[in-house]
Amino acid sequence: MKERLIKLIDVKSIVTILLTGVFCTLAVKRIIDADQFITIFTVVISFYFGTQSAKRTGGDSDNDKN
Repeated sequence: MKERLIKLIDVKSIVTILLTGVFCTLAVKRIIDADQFITIFTVVISFYFGTQSAKRTGGDSDNDKN
């Protein structure tokens, strides 16, 4: 369990979580439209899960160094 928590706390995860929070706040305050929110959120989440998938399959070049 501790190893999973350590793996979760990396720069990509932190940035993804922060961006999700920021865009949710902006959407609730109606500073951005729902269309803009969906577009931005989809890009951020796709990037996050794409990098996580690449890590699992060994396609991430950063993991080759470790």
